[in-house]
Amino acid sequence: MAVLDQMTSQKAIELENKYGAHNYHPLPVVLSRGEGVHVWDVEGKQYYDFLSAYSAVNQGHCHPKIVGAMVEQAKTLTLTSRAFYNDVLGKYEKFACEYFGFDKLLPMNTGAEAVETALKLCRKWAYEVKGIHENEAEIVVCENNFHGRTTTIISFSNDPVARENFGPYTKGFIKIAYDNLNALEETLKNNPNVAGFLVEPIQGEAGVYVPTQGYLAKAKALCEQYNVLFIADEVQTGIARTGKLLAVDHENVKPDVLILGKALSGGAYPVSAVLANDTVMGVIHPGNHGSTFGGNPVAAAVAVAALEVIQEEQLAHNAEQLGQLFRSEMNKYIASSELVSLVRGKGLLNAIVINDDEDSDTAWNICLALRDNGLLAKPTHGNIIRFAPPLVMTEAQLLDCVNIIVKTLKQFEA
Repeated sequence: MAVLDQMTSQKAIELENKYGAHNYHPLPVVLSRGEGVHVWDVEGKQYYDFLSAYSAVNQGHCHPKIVGAMVEQAKTLTLTSRAFYNDVLGKYEKFACEYFGFDKLLPMNTGAEAVETALKLCRKWAYEVKGIHENEAEIVVCENNFHGRTTTIISFSNDPVARENFGPYTKGFIKIAYDNLNALEETLKNNPNVAGFLVEPIQGEAGVYVPTQGYLAKAKALCEQYNVLFIADEVQTGIARTGKLLAVDHENVKPDVLILGKALSGGAYPVSAVLANDTVMGVIHPGNHGSTFGGNPVAAAVAVAALEVIQEEQLAHNAEQLGQLFRSEMNKYIASSELVSLVRGKGLLNAIVINDDEDSDTAWNICLALRDNGLLAKPTHGNIIRFAPPLVMTEAQLLDCVNIIVKTLKQFEA
């Protein structure tokens, strides 16, 4: 480890390129430390983090309460598997169920695992409660979705990079346009074997696409009408990111199945969960589903601390206030810009759309320049740059970041 402590950025990148699978295309910056809204590279340069590990670090890097809970629990008991009870899991399950208003929680580790859990739960409910014939249940999903990269999940993705040469694909999914109630209603009306509707309240990877106001509430009403489970994937949008505890809270929607991950741990440790009421979760019995690490004592302690920080520091309110400020300030620049066509988002989940095609490298080059100017962000879908800083950011810090962003964008104006 002494050798790693002295490593240069170039050497670290070379090592990853030589010994690691090339399944990511990182921005060329090598980080070694984080605190709050800042990260530092191995040479000691400081940056604002405007990605927050895809919204996993909502509570800020290395939050002392979350890290403290993790360290203290790790000193006592780290893992028992679910072959035995432990003295932390039940406390976490009770806390989280009361926090989000559900009867039961099924603990897992990663966001993709949680989505897979929700899909299995939905199908089992379809056969044992709704009465669909075995192996005929279908789940409605949306085009341009991102729910993970397991074999089942990529089966209903329309991203060619995620899908190509990974077949054969899993059946049982109907894909419709996002933010299209007519498409949803027609599908539910004409397909009696539909068991669930899996949806992101805001499509993050698609470019922070915010649906029309009322879409989620009306979609939930349609699901109730046709006895279909409304499954909200809040892995990225949940835990105060959009200015409410959950993004569905903007429309007062209560999902039948709630999927959480990322910031459920404050970015300190892999924690994910699926929550539902007894009428749905009651179909799960011993041996149906599980994970050796799911619900381990460290994860349970970390998740409780992470959720307490959200409440204690009023991070949903901060995200709402700063998000409005960010979009307002960016719109002032966009009003006279030919480079950026719009800014969109909710809370501190936002994106700008670069006036270029998806195959261009303009957004990537802008992100390289942002890095040089002390701010880290990544493009999504070629011409869109997502901005999602930790929710502990202050107004002064946000305005400093807006200045960096605008200054950088002006470097690319014709």
